[in-house]
Amino acid sequence: MDVTEKEESFEISAELPGMDEQDVEVKLVGDTLVIKGEKRQERKEEKQGYYLSERSYGSFQRSFNVPDSVDRDRIDARFSKGVLVLTMPKKPGATPGERTISVNKA
Repeated sequence: MDVTEKEESFEISAELPGMDEQDVEVKLVGDTLVIKGEKRQERKEEKQGYYLSERSYGSFQRSFNVPDSVDRDRIDARFSKGVLVLTMPKKPGATPGERTISVNKA
């Protein structure tokens, strides 16, 4: 997953090969954005003399703290060709969350 800060938004991009949009769930829980997904794959093959059946399952979950500068009502999620892109627009007039932290001798 890649997280990028742009001038007017934050963007999260996740490559999810072999998954469809119905396999992915995105929730905002308080100040936490939760992305969950589950991949189920089943393969059956029957030929003369043998029968093959394979199943594989896998799930993932990632959580991100959402900055106060994000307009939570305008978060957008799009899924295309195995890539999930979340756009989190910043509130108008939000100031960049950058500050210098002094390093002290221990």
